[in-house]
Amino acid sequence: MKRKGILLIHFFFWFYIINQALFPLYTGQYEASWLFSNKYIKDIIINTLLNMVSFYVFYFLFPVLVKFKRKTSAIIAGLFILVLLTAFRTSLEILFWKIQGNTIDAGLTFRWVYVWNNLRLVIITGIYAVLIRFMINSFKSQKQKDELINQRQASELALLRSQINPHFLFNTLNNIYSLVYKKSDKAPEAVMKLSSVMRYMFFDASADKVPLTKEIDYLKSFIELQKLRIIHPDFVSLQIEGNPDGHQIAPMLLISFVENAFKHSSKLHQPGIIIHLTAIKEGITFSVVNYLKKTKLAENESSGGIGLANIRRRLQLTYPGRHKLTIAQDGEQYSVNLEIWK
Repeated sequence: MKRKGILLIHFFFWFYIINQALFPLYTGQYEASWLFSNKYIKDIIINTLLNMVSFYVFYFLFPVLVKFKRKTSAIIAGLFILVLLTAFRTSLEILFWKIQGNTIDAGLTFRWVYVWNNLRLVIITGIYAVLIRFMINSFKSQKQKDELINQRQASELALLRSQINPHFLFNTLNNIYSLVYKKSDKAPEAVMKLSSVMRYMFFDASADKVPLTKEIDYLKSFIELQKLRIIHPDFVSLQIEGNPDGHQIAPMLLISFVENAFKHSSKLHQPGIIIHLTAIKEGITFSVVNYLKKTKLAENESSGGIGLANIRRRLQLTYPGRHKLTIAQDGEQYSVNLEIWK
């Protein structure tokens, strides 16, 4: 909620409280001339000021009390504040009337009724403060949730657009068409792998985390489909070590590095792309090494850009303080090494 909205809530609350003090005039219990009498106007002012003190003490301290790890400590602290405010209000009220010389009764002797009345007002203003704080916090929380949902939807849309590469899709369909035309036995398997890739993109990738085994299956299907347009069957080396079971990972996080390797790899080396994934109890390590094309365009693109910036940002949001991304280019090779810890 914006600052202006919060100020309006406070303004209307105190407008309501002051009108409550003037309520006897509205109902005809007092004459209008009493409003301007010395005692009546001073009584409204001092009570409003004391109510404001009680209100804002609870308003600002309530979030602190909620953060206490032990509920018992929070309750004791709340009761202490309640007693302290009651004593403060009672003392200040008596002092005010003594200074003004307009006593409530003869000699203004101490009475417990003053304490109980101030305790009642402290509790009432405290309840109002907590309720308004809850209301404002709920507005803020809902706004943050809406913003997060919008950001997530925008990110998911951008992710899908970036991953569903039209060239990859059309090339794959053309390759499958060629296999079907040649009546190759590989055609049904290629269709199933494309179906698996699309299903993962549209359904599984909408979750915050997916099993690492699903991400690996997606990588394997993607690689097999890419290899349909590559003559050399051993162009890609994929090695999986350790036990990926039980590991979770952000969906479609690793594919960006693999897709980039296919885009910029030289076809003169066998293997041209080396992918290595290790899963241990503490986390996972993923590396991709590829030989670069000997073109100026590939050299310029391989240095990173918006795609790499997005991946880095996604890692920061998903694995803050729990990852390490190292990217290096050494002559003919371009290497990526990603470590993610639990």
